[in-house]
This record gives sequence, C-alpha cells and structure tokens, in this order.
Amino acid sequence: MKRYLRLYLHFLRFSFSRAFEFRVDFWFRIVMDCGFYAVNLILFTLFYRHTDTIGGWTIDQSYIFISGFFLVDAIHMTVFSNNMWWLPLLVNKGDLDYYLVRPVSSLFFLSLREFAANSFINLLIAIGIMIWAIARYPGPGELGALNIVTFAVLIGTGAFLHYCLHLLFILPVFWLHTNRGLAMVFFSMGKLGERPDRIYTGITRMVLLTVLPFSLIASVPTDTLFAGLTVGRALHVTAVCVGMFSVLLFLWSRGLRGYVSASS
Repeated sequence: MKRYLRLYLHFLRFSFSRAFEFRVDFWFRIVMDCGFYAVNLILFTLFYRHTDTIGGWTIDQSYIFISGFFLVDAIHMTVFSNNMWWLPLLVNKGDLDYYLVRPVSSLFFLSLREFAANSFINLLIAIGIMIWAIARYPGPGELGALNIVTFAVLIGTGAFLHYCLHLLFILPVFWLHTNRGLAMVFFSMGKLGERPDRIYTGITRMVLLTVLPFSLIASVPTDTLFAGLTVGRALHVTAVCVGMFSVLLFLWSRGLRGYVSASS
C-alpha cells in the first residue's frame, strides 16, 4: 500500500511541474470549467422561474444537487479523464507494453498516472460551490451532520461509479479498435445524470439506478442528504458498486488476454 501511495505522490509532483510549464493552457482550462459551472447554475435558475419544483426538489435543493454533480465531474476531470483519453491510443498502437511490465497493477498505473493539475483548481471551486449551496439552504442545520457526512461519502462513491462507467465504455476498444461511437454514447447518457432522477419513470429510471447507474452519481446522494440513508439504499449502492467493479475487472482481464502488443 505504501508503495502505491509513494508512486501516486510521484505522479502528482510530475503533473504539477508539467502543468506550470504551459500556463496559458492551465488558465484556459480553469476559465472554461468556470464557464461550464456558470451556464448550469443559470440554466437551473431559469428553470425555476417557470416552476416551483423539479422532480420534487426546490431551487435550493437543486443547487445542492448540481453542486454535487460539479464535484463528481471535477474529481473525474482531475484524477481520471486524461488517463481515459490516452488508453484507446495505447491499445491501438500496441504501446501498453510499457505499463504491463511495471511491478504494480496495470489498471492502477493506467487509471491514475496522469493527474490534471489545472483541473485541481476547478475541483476546489466545485467544493466552494457545494459549501455555498449547503450554506444557503433554508435551515442548513436541519440537514444534520450525519446526513452531510453520508452525502459526502456517496459523492465519493458517485465519482468511483463515474470512473467505472467511463472505463466500461472504453474497454471494448480491445475488440473494436475504436471507441469513438461508444464515447459519444457515454457522454450523451451522462447528460441524463445531470438531472434529478425523479423526473424519469419506469424502465428508464430503473436502468439509470442499476444497469447504467448515472443517477447514483449525484441524484441519490442528494436525495439521501434530505431524506436520510436507509438500509435498502445502502445495500443497493453497495451492490451496484461491487457489480460494476467486478464487471470492469473481468473485461479488463479479458481485454489484456486478447491484446496484441507492438512487439508481437
């Protein structure tokens, strides 16, 4: 465990030193993500000029929901996104050899080696927006410390599920040799998770809570903040996380078996 932590600290140090060598790109990405946050907050504000609730949530509750989504997105962009972008290229060029021969987990190395230092600033901004959203909620003390802690834990779980989902849409590159179509499907379906899960009904809602659990990323954590965590919900989230990660490990293992390296 210490070896992996030490290795990740090296990843961080290298990423920050490299990011400051390209300062224009560093600040541009920060401005771009701040624009993304502003557009979404304004969009929800406009929605509530025409209705009192969306999916049963007031505007103050929706601000907390969207701040949770911002935080999950910022975690993904900071920790995982660059690595997800490089993986299909490494597979298609047969360049995974460099990572497979390392004396550490190849999935760990390929998932975490690129840390987006510029997005780290946006991660701090997303945390600030969340603090603002909770603080402006009418009677923030009524939410309860336990519910807030549970909310934070479930947001972390949402970030993990987001990573699993993204990688599951990338792994077919081992057999299809391109993931462009699946990448478009992933980002399109990800839009469904940007809205409260209660606006969906029937099989659509069931799929978004189980098979493709985009609604577990931010909607369920936010709902838990207001209603509290039940045993059924805890078991559901745990089962989905274990199931998604098990499928991910299975496909990763099968993909590596069929991988053709540059030296083959």
